[in-house]
Amino acid sequence: MEKKKLKVERVQTGVRMEKRLLKVLKALAEYHDLTLGDLLEGIVLHAFEGKPPFRKENLKLIAELKRIYKLDLDASASHRMVEE
Repeated sequence: MEKKKLKVERVQTGVRMEKRLLKVLKALAEYHDLTLGDLLEGIVLHAFEGKPPFRKENLKLIAELKRIYKLDLDASASHRMVEE
C-alpha cells in the first residue's frame, strides 16, 4: 500500500559544509537515487525523532565512502571545526 504524498514548500538554501562530508553525502544520495536535499531532509526528520537515519547496510556503505573521500571526522568534531 502506497503512503499518501505530502505537499510541502521547499526553498533554496546556501549552506556551507565541510568539503569531504559533502562529497560523502552527495555520493550516498546518488547511490540511493535521491537528491541531496531529499537525503538531508530524511536525515534531519529521523534525528528530530531520535531515530537512527541509516540501517546497517547503509552504515557499511558510508564507511566505504568516508574511506574513499578521506573523511576522518566523527560526531565529536561537530563543534570543533574551524576554517583555515
